[in-house]
Amino acid sequence: MSAPGIRSARTARRLTAAALALATAGAVLGPAAGGQAATSDAAPGAPVVHADPHPGYARTVSGTLVKVDTTRHTTPVHPTVATHPQLDHMGSTIPAHEPSARSAVRPAVAPNSVPQLPGIDISAYQGTLNWASIAPNIDFVYAKASEGTYYTNPDFYNQYVGPYDQGLIRGSYHFANPNDSGGATQADYFVDNGGGWSSDGLTLPGMLDIEYNPYGSECYGLNRSQMTSWIWDFVNEYAARTGVYPVIYSTTDWWNTCTSGDPGFANYDPLFIANYAASGGGPLPPGWGYYTFWQYADSGSEPGDQDVFNGPYSQLQVLARNG
Repeated sequence: MSAPGIRSARTARRLTAAALALATAGAVLGPAAGGQAATSDAAPGAPVVHADPHPGYARTVSGTLVKVDTTRHTTPVHPTVATHPQLDHMGSTIPAHEPSARSAVRPAVAPNSVPQLPGIDISAYQGTLNWASIAPNIDFVYAKASEGTYYTNPDFYNQYVGPYDQGLIRGSYHFANPNDSGGATQADYFVDNGGGWSSDGLTLPGMLDIEYNPYGSECYGLNRSQMTSWIWDFVNEYAARTGVYPVIYSTTDWWNTCTSGDPGFANYDPLFIANYAASGGGPLPPGWGYYTFWQYADSGSEPGDQDVFNGPYSQLQVLARNG
């Protein structure tokens, strides 16, 4: 299909997805059963999930979105930890630790020859974006919502609600700082500041961005067992709060260096692998037989980091609908 044809097809399905999301907003939905290739199982005993297309915001009678989360930006920055949270984003620490990452390549077709859909991930570093011009060229976006328990993205409204209003499938992510507080505490902070999930067909499960420490030792002063426990605490608390397990973003090198390599995460959490040097995502952490998302470059034709989803659009919709 030609480039104009691809853009037209994206526009058509975005409009269809947006119409469906609006039609189902506010419905009471239970966690979905697992079993889909690119999705996670529902959390055992998870609460009923109420569909909310804009977590942290509400519509007035006139249809205007207004912020309803009064806790945003109220927690002071930890004086000894975070000096530049606005600069931390998915992959921001990789070049300093994995020099080969600088030789970025365009992704090749995966071994199973499934379609790979283009997407991006963004943060306050990109600022306010024109989604009407970006939407025809991508299929999904992840936007940074929070970091530690001390930072929320000041551009989150534009970067999270903007894609939704264009019918783009979107999600939010949390930049972990295990030096700051426990995993469950940070999961709560994330959910309370834009990291929620709703089964509206346009909202992906929230994502845990766990990578090299931008403020000190690469494993945040934790041993492998402690780090693994920290991640499980985050994952389980997020599942308890939202009814779905989060996506996990990391690099294979960091994961093998800083965690115990517990393969159990692969049973619950879709993998967002970062690898700028290898074709096809490269070697994966223990347990994961495939990646769900792949960040393959830190720049490209669209704003932010350049990503792909490992499957057709229908499967991306399943992940957004069922978690």
